[in-house]
Amino acid sequence: MNWFRAMTIMTALAAVAVGCGNDDDTATTPSTPQQSASAAEANDENAEPGHDDEHDHPAGAVTSGLSDSADAAFDLVVTSVATEGDEVVFRSDVAAGAGTETPQPTGALDQAPVWSYVWPTTLNSSTIGFDADQGIVALAATSHPDFDDTPLYDEDNDGDAANDGALWHTHWVVLSESTECGGGLSVRDIPEGETPTVPATWPELPILIDSPDIATHIAAETIEIRVPISELGSDLDFGFDGVTAGLRVSTSPHDPLLCVEAVFDVASGDLSLPGTIDQ
Repeated sequence: MNWFRAMTIMTALAAVAVGCGNDDDTATTPSTPQQSASAAEANDENAEPGHDDEHDHPAGAVTSGLSDSADAAFDLVVTSVATEGDEVVFRSDVAAGAGTETPQPTGALDQAPVWSYVWPTTLNSSTIGFDADQGIVALAATSHPDFDDTPLYDEDNDGDAANDGALWHTHWVVLSESTECGGGLSVRDIPEGETPTVPATWPELPILIDSPDIATHIAAETIEIRVPISELGSDLDFGFDGVTAGLRVSTSPHDPLLCVEAVFDVASGDLSLPGTIDQ
């Protein structure tokens, strides 16, 4: 990896962050979404889940009860992965309002919040274009208004490819255990001087992250990502789980660049990756 180029991009991201911050440069984003009155009602132990029950859940889906603490928009109810035609459909149903809540910008790249719907899997990192056996491969839908890490794409078609970070978008990431992070995990760093194998759509940041041209779809209580089967080769026999989480950027050389700071909900309850693909 060209380390100087990567750090140049980080500097550019910081400039974008300053440009989209609050007028008074005051951080206003809490570490986790704050539970609203409507969320509390949706999470009442006697309430019915708000997701659409008109369809059968795919075989192998991970179902979970309503949370006492997670905001409804991040309270996982059903998490599934299924093949449909030539696509693998990663889907999460939440209690209410999927994707309706996003972080407020802090005005800086350092400590910038990232909110995410995540499907951790048992896939090998080599399947998504990195070197083998690098950590936990996860598909993620993320929102982070302080920076844009999809430099190849202009998601809102406004002519500027560097201002779309707040829009929900898709990443592959490789996670590793990290005692420095509140959630115990981080996106795996690329140490200075190392040049690992990376996919063609790697955004040239010093972490194992990919920014593929794969849309995130949001409707009512559902968030969904449709991955072409060709992207995964023949590896369709993998386990998965569902997680909603808040991550945090750190530009300190002593911290992981992207930490899992807080876990909002885990579909299985214990991150055991029990889901199986409905084929």
